[in-house]
Amino acid sequence: MRSYIIHMAGDQKRAPNVARLLADLPHAQVVEAVDGRAVMAAGDVAIRTGDLHAPHYPFPLSGGEVGCFLSHRKCWQLIADGIDDYGLIVEDDMATDPGIWRDVLALIDSHAGPDSMIRLPAKQRETVSTVIAAHGAAQLFLPRRIGLQTVAQVVGKTAAARLLAATKVLDRPVDTFLQMHWVHEQTIHTVLPNGVSEETAALGGSTIQSRPVGGKLARELKRMLYRAQVALRPQRS
Repeated sequence: MRSYIIHMAGDQKRAPNVARLLADLPHAQVVEAVDGRAVMAAGDVAIRTGDLHAPHYPFPLSGGEVGCFLSHRKCWQLIADGIDDYGLIVEDDMATDPGIWRDVLALIDSHAGPDSMIRLPAKQRETVSTVIAAHGAAQLFLPRRIGLQTVAQVVGKTAAARLLAATKVLDRPVDTFLQMHWVHEQTIHTVLPNGVSEETAALGGSTIQSRPVGGKLARELKRMLYRAQVALRPQRS
């Protein structure tokens, strides 16, 4: 298994963590992150205003969100074109607990394949639908609702091709899109606990710009309604 570390060139605050990931992750390499604002300014990406899929996504995509999505697509393409059955994609603020991480790698080694997508989230917010396997403390399961954030995930060669085909036009952030299993038709599993943490604050904050403060209540209401609609479509075993 190869590991792909998404990292924006020139980000000195995250460079030491990238060096640690290169040393710790299997067969790791850096994948240069896409500058979403530059791509949008050049008109080199097809974007819709949340209306491509149901439910409607109520917020416009930011440049940072576009860059994040395109960076993951870049990694999917590397996996789809590569010789390995699957690869590990991580963001450059990811860290691991070495003890349980060994259990996670053992689960991946025994259960991942070309058709796999396995999330390794930093936050334990997913409800188990079906347990697939366990190794030590780590448990591989099918979550009812796929969680948000994309700090780490294993993506199979066939799964990568499927996701690429479903994302030629963007209309919402990558993690929000990945929740929509009824659109991309890719089953997504999760490993928890997994020893993964997200060191965003310690590394200088998010590279995706924050939203304006104005209209915060309205945004929260829209987000709540959107998530309620997503919750009505759980994954089933």
